Amino acid sequence: MRWTPGGRSGDIEDDRDQSGGGGFNFGGFHLGIGGFLLLLVLSLIFKRNFLALVGMGGGGAPTQISQPDTARDQREEPEVQFISFVLDDVQKTWTQIMSQQGIPYRHAKLVLFRNRINSACGLAQSASGPFYCPQDEKVYIDLGFYDELKQRFGAPGQFAQAYVLAHELGHHVQKLTGIEQKVHAAQERNPREANQLSERLELQADCYAGVWGNTTEERKLLDPGEARQGLNAAAAVGDDRLQRMAGQTVNPETFTHGSSQQRMDWFQKGFSTGDMKACNTFAQ
Repeated sequence: MRWTPGGRSGDIEDDRDQSGGGGFNFGGFHLGIGGFLLLLVLSLIFKRNFLALVGMGGGGAPTQISQPDTARDQREEPEVQFISFVLDDVQKTWTQIMSQQGIPYRHAKLVLFRNRINSACGLAQSASGPFYCPQDEKVYIDLGFYDELKQRFGAPGQFAQAYVLAHELGHHVQKLTGIEQKVHAAQERNPREANQLSERLELQADCYAGVWGNTTEERKLLDPGEARQGLNAAAAVGDDRLQRMAGQTVNPETFTHGSSQQRMDWFQKGFSTGDMKACNTFAQ
């Protein structure tokens, strides 16, 4: 993609060294360096072993001590700057689109983490992949996922990375327009249709990612053939492909995100039309 490196988005919360990086782990409880020092000071002041509260009492010892991975931070900096560009560009695009419909756009935050981190939706782990939490309106991404996307899922390229973030921000658009809440309520009323409703929600987010992609094409931000990277990324995380990779029999009844073909089709629909109204997956 054609973009200018440099700077970070004000909507990024960088918790990489606070989540899986620096700090102490006491029997599975992760305590940051600042938290450890605070408990140590309190222990000295009040003459009580506050470290025992996190499992480090008496002869106990931390199971792991780790330090901030500054070398990895430096290696990932170009990627962080690219993600910053995409984050700001997608949110600027949706601000313009939604203002035309009289709907104010509220910026989502992007949380960068490593290994695991607590979110308002529960524990976020690298293995779960990127996700959007409607409760705190934040997108959570471990940058290691992009290595997985390229190496394990065979979907390299910057626009493939951009698609992933644009998809998650598509869920934010669904939150702001009330679609996410309606789907959640419908799932509670009809548990048997929960998977199908989830699938339609995910496919709409794919379509919304395509709507943003359409604007990048219009602004000449894509090099020839780059749009295909987005399609490849959408296909790479189709439910049928993931089930095959796991050695399972493909079972459409268990799909929650859609097949590879469905995900490509809906991304392409948004990309070709540039119209969020064309993304009504619930009318199909």
